[in-house]
Amino acid sequence: MLREVTVKNGKLRGLPGTNTRISVFKGIPFAAPPVGKNRWRAPQPCPDWEGVRTCFEYGPISVQDQPGVGTDIYCREWHVDPDIKMDEDCLYLNVWTPANKTDEKLPVLVWFFGGAFQWGYTAEMEFDGEALARKGIIVVTVNYRLALMANLAHPEITAESPDAPCNFGLQDQQAGLHWVYENIAAFGGDPEKITIAGQSAGGASTMQQLTCPANRHIVKGAVVLSGMIEMDNPDGDIFNPIDLKEAERRGVAFFDYIGVKTLEEARAMDAFKLRDLYGEYSGGPSMALKMFPILDGHDYNGNPQELLIEGSCPDVPIITGYTGDEFTFDGVNIVEKTVKKSVKNALEANKAKGLSRKIYSYCFDPDIPGWDNPGTFHSVDLWFWFETLSKCWRPFKGRHYDLASQMSSYFVNFIKTGDPNGKDYDDTDLPLWKASEEDSINIMKFTSEGAKPE
Repeated sequence: MLREVTVKNGKLRGLPGTNTRISVFKGIPFAAPPVGKNRWRAPQPCPDWEGVRTCFEYGPISVQDQPGVGTDIYCREWHVDPDIKMDEDCLYLNVWTPANKTDEKLPVLVWFFGGAFQWGYTAEMEFDGEALARKGIIVVTVNYRLALMANLAHPEITAESPDAPCNFGLQDQQAGLHWVYENIAAFGGDPEKITIAGQSAGGASTMQQLTCPANRHIVKGAVVLSGMIEMDNPDGDIFNPIDLKEAERRGVAFFDYIGVKTLEEARAMDAFKLRDLYGEYSGGPSMALKMFPILDGHDYNGNPQELLIEGSCPDVPIITGYTGDEFTFDGVNIVEKTVKKSVKNALEANKAKGLSRKIYSYCFDPDIPGWDNPGTFHSVDLWFWFETLSKCWRPFKGRHYDLASQMSSYFVNFIKTGDPNGKDYDDTDLPLWKASEEDSINIMKFTSEGAKPE
């Protein structure tokens, strides 16, 4: 088993997973701590270390609202630990590998968590990569900066770093992805077989990284869960980036609100004080004053859905879909509507440009047990894609575990081959999942009775 590996910055020691066939490395630094002069700066190279660095625990989560203190469904579901370590020093990733030696060239999943670019972390229970790794892939989960620490823009920052003036969270993701490309062979992985994936804001992040020119040589597939956002009203879409000048104006307004005149003063403030001031400033029912990714004029210079339609990204396969009950208003599932619209428009445009991209579409709609009768709420499918139901408090039954086995097998097959079809873990054939076509959005329905083509 690969319990000790050598990456470009030094040696790492991991631990056996619950399944001892899997080696787990948690809390691997992939960039310098984004603190002090590195606050609101592109991720800087990770310093080397002496000796063997133990990777037994997750790194601190990014600065954000304290998890586990609310009563909402997400605090019940996975944000359960109010004492989880949080720090501005947060640029760490985690690796699950089933490899016994370094030359196995296993396919690789790089996962970006969601949370509206304001919340979330790799240590969430549903993101444990062990069940996927036992099916023959390497799983990597990448932490990144959020909210104010990720998405502030200001004229002083632009003047200081005109080539990287904002989007520090997206740049963290990119740095983690490039770290994987350069180092994953040490864990038995194949750098030429990397699929990126994420859900919600993580799905939007996946689209950003897919359409980023700097990643073109790396990404071989993309899984965009509850994403590919193409809203009817883009002005009200938090995933439709604003331009740098508008973001700078908002940054100046925020500095005025917190009573600082310079970037140096803002960098000297305590990170948690800044978090709390940002919460006051951006509070209320509207998300209008919260900070999101920006059109930076460099790596992230366009609405990613529009770039996909233009064909301005690698011609690689995509999985995308939605849950049956997420964000439903007046009987309309907004995510279902946007996913179907996105898929149709992308396939039509890509075909006209001679691209061969395949897009596989799904709807997740089984029964979800629990006293709260939640339906198939936004994000609940994560337990199934990662096959981590045993970590959930909900009284899942055998049918749910059978469905999770199918969904995770589709996921793993796609990472291995670019096609979700093939065998389940018990070597039975999975139901055929047809790719969508521009005149026929073929939906694989994930139900309480298993996967069923619609």
